[in-house]
Amino acid sequence: MNTGNVKSIATIVVVAILSSVITLFGYNAISKNSPKGVISPAVNIGTNEYADSFDQDKSVKLASLTTQQGYPDFTEAAAKSVNGVVHVKVKSISQQQYMNPFDFFFGFGERNMRPREQIGFGSGVIISKDGYIITNNHVVEGATEVTVSLNDNREMTAKVIGTDPQTDIALLKIEGDDFPYLTFGNSDALQVGEWVLAVGNPFNLTSTVTAGIVSAKNRGNIVGGNLSIQSFIQIDAAVNRGNSGGALVNTKGELVGINTAIFSQSGDFNGLAFAVPISIAGKVAADLKQYGAVQRAVLGIQAPNIDVVRRQDPERARELSQIAGVLVEDFGDRSAAKAAGLEKGDIIKAINNVHIRNFAELQDQLSRYRPGDKVKVTVERNGKEHSYTVELKNDAGNTEIQRSADSMSVLGATFNEIPAARKRQLGINSGVEVASVTSNGLFRKEGINKGFIIMRVNNTPVNSESDIANIVSNVSRTSQDKVILIAGFYPNGRTQYIAIDLSQGGK
Repeated sequence: MNTGNVKSIATIVVVAILSSVITLFGYNAISKNSPKGVISPAVNIGTNEYADSFDQDKSVKLASLTTQQGYPDFTEAAAKSVNGVVHVKVKSISQQQYMNPFDFFFGFGERNMRPREQIGFGSGVIISKDGYIITNNHVVEGATEVTVSLNDNREMTAKVIGTDPQTDIALLKIEGDDFPYLTFGNSDALQVGEWVLAVGNPFNLTSTVTAGIVSAKNRGNIVGGNLSIQSFIQIDAAVNRGNSGGALVNTKGELVGINTAIFSQSGDFNGLAFAVPISIAGKVAADLKQYGAVQRAVLGIQAPNIDVVRRQDPERARELSQIAGVLVEDFGDRSAAKAAGLEKGDIIKAINNVHIRNFAELQDQLSRYRPGDKVKVTVERNGKEHSYTVELKNDAGNTEIQRSADSMSVLGATFNEIPAARKRQLGINSGVEVASVTSNGLFRKEGINKGFIIMRVNNTPVNSESDIANIVSNVSRTSQDKVILIAGFYPNGRTQYIAIDLSQGGK
């Protein structure tokens, strides 16, 4: 072997050995000088602290956000979520129109109504160990029986604690303890473009998980009907019939919304879905549990509806659409905002320093408060900013907390639910039986006694005491004339329509 080659090889080996030794000593020196307790980037810093803020078990680990390859990882979030989402089965009675063929041939032509049982399906989210469940109002509306199935195949009867048509949120309860549940996340912290999962039971396919991103926030004017409070999270995760009332979770498996609606001409998913933020749904559920009715706070202002203005005056609609905030066009009766010093023409820019860009965002912020709470309202007036402290009121113009029991007590009655078989026998699709009346209640005063069947209150079908309580509570809180109209009958008697003035207080 050539002597020169041997020397070159030896030199390379010596250099390699020296490099390894220097690297090793350098690493040890750095390690010794580094502060103790440094955590590897792969470890989730502050997990226990974060779990404590949501009253979670410290042993619960938050989901990984990415795989080793850098791709989003939904496996832990999905595994955590499916056990807290239930399948909701609802029975209701509807009236089916039919014609007797003999009536047709003999010229009577009279159409009759035949009661028919219907079965509906949806989803729900367990939010506590003791079995409270959030779902949509439209899932359980008019229900005579509600059954939920857990992911472990247990089937249980659920009680409707309360409903809120304005946000399309309902609260159910199943008996038991130590149920798996989803903890509330921070829906305000969601960013457009952030990954989310929709968990529910589309087409009765239980425990289904779909993924997508947040497409937009604070979407308003999406759903018509009774939904006066709309500030939806818009997502592109696949949501279909049966997903209503299911969970929208972030990649940590935290509940950030309740899936409620889709935008579709066919009735199936078409790329856009909408969820009620948990900042709204959670507050509604808490109110229903504590009071039996939602405590809704208002500023007492009137703002222009751009969609209506656009049809009448397109030029003004363009001007309004350029306003970053909410224009105070007028005030309601006994307005909290007017009493605090706001004026017509003011533009509301912020609530408690949270910036407001449109009416949906204003509703979103106000929905977090109750009558009697004080908020800082920042407005723009003639190019200058002013701030006012406003004590929020309810729609009746006061700060009283309304409980459904308070409103119901003046009726002086108890109620029994009517089984589906008896409803068919009576030929009705909705109804609640009066079980008893007191001597000093409004029912006795207006001639309603034990055995009376109430089909509708204010033209809304009722099937339980909670249905009546929600209507009575809403009228007590929001209407100037505290009157309810009851449609009902005694068995074998004619239908009666009885007006009851709740302001009389049963005296």
